[in-house]
Amino acid sequence: MNLKRLLILAFCLNLGAFSAADPTQVEVEAGSYLPLYQIGDTIKRVQVQGFLLDRYAVTNQDYLSFVKANPKWRRSKVKPIFAESNYLRHWSGDLSFDTKMANSPVVNVSWFAARAYAKWKGKRLPTQDEWEFVARADETLKDATQDPDFHRRILTFYGKPTPSMIAPVGSVYKNAYGIHDMHGLVWEWVSDFNSVMVTGESRQDTGIDRGLYCAAGAVGTTDPSDYASYMRYAFRSSLNARYTVGNLGFRCAKDI
Repeated sequence: MNLKRLLILAFCLNLGAFSAADPTQVEVEAGSYLPLYQIGDTIKRVQVQGFLLDRYAVTNQDYLSFVKANPKWRRSKVKPIFAESNYLRHWSGDLSFDTKMANSPVVNVSWFAARAYAKWKGKRLPTQDEWEFVARADETLKDATQDPDFHRRILTFYGKPTPSMIAPVGSVYKNAYGIHDMHGLVWEWVSDFNSVMVTGESRQDTGIDRGLYCAAGAVGTTDPSDYASYMRYAFRSSLNARYTVGNLGFRCAKDI
């Protein structure tokens, strides 16, 4: 075999390695779903483009690798503008935590920190629409939103106090996409966590819709009985990007 053929073969092998699927992520095909809140009088399904989503939430062990490589995100180094004082409070030090929680989801991380981790991994945070689209799935159906038992199971999780030691990732259930623990382990950051408060056709709009607060919460919803979704939207709307919460973690997404 001549040199030219050897170079072509090597190139093809390298290309194949580069394009191999990431085993830590699942490809979610494009589709649409009916979000809880609608803007305007016309009910419209939201189109979601195909994307990749992590099989599991980011763990303490994963995050340890990040702060080792990025000292500015260590507990003693992070700037207050990017995370409040409870940042990584469940760790015993900048680079240490109880080994029993190594495979549990990292929590007490701000939106800024989660976004920085995702960027470091060459990924991003999922959008609210992407997260909600995948979160409709139970073990067998990609859309289990018509099953009252599915909603009750989610509400049961929301009603439980946060344990002192969060269970490891993969300990709740794997949904029909092959993605674990979308419900039942921790809440999760999304890139546009406060977008439910916007007005207009674009979710990038900066206008605030006062009608989406408090007692007006059921106005404009597509399913007033979907209490689980109400709780997610209310929780997200209460957040600030620098907040750190003891049962709030994240997972990463990526464009295809």
